[in-house]
Amino acid sequence: MALLQVAEAQQLILLHSHCLPAETVPISSALLGRVLAEDIASDIDSPPFDKSMVDGYAVRSSDIDGITELSIVEEILAGTVSNHSIQPGEAASIMTGAAIPHGADAVVMHEVTTFDEQRKRVQIPGPVKPQQNIMARASEMKQGERVLTTGTLLRPQELGLLATVGRTSIVAYRTPRVAILSTGDEIIEPGQPLHSCQIRNSNASLLMALVTRAKAVPQYLGIAHDTLESLRPLIAAGLKSDVLLITGGVSAGKVDLVPDVLAETGVKPIFHKVALKPGKPLFFGTLKNTLVFGLPGNPVSGLVGFELFVRPALRKLMGRSETFISPTMKAKCRNEFHHKSDRPTYYPVRLHLAAEGWEALPVNWKGSGDLRSICASDGFAVLPPGEVRYSSGDFMDVLLPELDHWS
Repeated sequence: MALLQVAEAQQLILLHSHCLPAETVPISSALLGRVLAEDIASDIDSPPFDKSMVDGYAVRSSDIDGITELSIVEEILAGTVSNHSIQPGEAASIMTGAAIPHGADAVVMHEVTTFDEQRKRVQIPGPVKPQQNIMARASEMKQGERVLTTGTLLRPQELGLLATVGRTSIVAYRTPRVAILSTGDEIIEPGQPLHSCQIRNSNASLLMALVTRAKAVPQYLGIAHDTLESLRPLIAAGLKSDVLLITGGVSAGKVDLVPDVLAETGVKPIFHKVALKPGKPLFFGTLKNTLVFGLPGNPVSGLVGFELFVRPALRKLMGRSETFISPTMKAKCRNEFHHKSDRPTYYPVRLHLAAEGWEALPVNWKGSGDLRSICASDGFAVLPPGEVRYSSGDFMDVLLPELDHWS
């Protein structure tokens, strides 16, 4: 039976992923990375008046003919209102952000003028154009105008705009809850004594961080032993979340019991195994509105599987509308590199920014259990199946797990 290709598996996951319900939430920095579920209209004209864009002098442009001397009749600070109408031969000292006084139609920057303190007069070089250095009322947005739409990703600038239009709460799509379950008799927690043939649970810490970076909420369920009695209650608890991530126990070994327990609970298998390296024995299924991923036990396989398959699903659940699934970039191979595999391979590389663009240096990677080498990398070169040879300067596609998806 032919293995699913990565793109085919991704499309199946997105097909079975649905946007989570919306909820009303107060506006705070905790909303970064979440998605609007309503349109936002401005409650004001912005700016609410014609305002000065510089520190300088508010003048009548028609008064300025060459170097012109004007009388200073008032000083206008930001936040104050002028009751004076500028007459011919007059000017007002004005600060950035202050309202333009009646009669004036231009502002001249302070730096190009000469002020006589004793006589309270200023020399203005001409010519001066109408509306010079003035931001007109409602030029940024008009009252009632839609300024943000459903599906907008909330970044710092959107939060600032929401404050500008007076919003203290919004309707946003709910944040996915992700349960994480490690499996295996050989797995122990990092703080426990390490005995023969045991390994520490790196997957839980890795996946908790990946889920957090994806702007979802992780919940660690612990370690399940390779018995039905241990697996059943923990999997049942995980199926109450929006997403269940299970590491280990999904291959074809004697104690790989996870698929059987999932079948017992009614999880519908969508696929099991994908044509990639590392991470071939990857399971995906659904139970009602819960997405279930069985990730391989080796940590690098889990990392690649998360970036290729879990993160796109989380984006869909959160209401993200971007069409790209896995962010990649082009980089030049920094040295000669040879690789051979029967499957597409995601090979760790270190990125360097050179004068002519990004360069990728393959690291000394020892396989899917080698997490230390991944710490020396920035991304994964996407290598086609078969035998490939790169010369120095050849371009390769690089998957970027570190890419800030909400910048």
